Amino acid sequence: MKFINELKFNSDGLIPAIIQDAEDNTVLMMAYMNKDSLKATLETKKTNFWSRSRQKYWVKGESSGHTQDVKAVYYDCDADTLLIKVIQHGAACHMGYRSCFYTQVHNDGTTEIIAEKIFDPDKVYKK
Repeated sequence: MKFINELKFNSDGLIPAIIQDAEDNTVLMMAYMNKDSLKATLETKKTNFWSRSRQKYWVKGESSGHTQDVKAVYYDCDADTLLIKVIQHGAACHMGYRSCFYTQVHNDGTTEIIAEKIFDPDKVYKK
């Protein structure tokens, strides 16, 4: 895993990871990884992240059961962003949508939710 040392992590030791559906190329979500979560992702073939808000390591689907099987990992020409192609099981978004990118901004500045919820987050996360 020598390539990890070539990546440009920010001052907090994090690198953005764009998660994309390996079958239809839908961008599902964006999260941050540190070196340990990236190594765990490569070893387990499940996405692992660092939560900036909670300041802790997490595995996608640990609460919801909506996991991601890693099919390929890429990094960009600047070595400062990851692209991870996955098979998504269930929804990627903690708000209940398949993708976190469910709000479209129109030219006039109005917004529109363009997807339907797959699950009720209040029931899954028991808020």
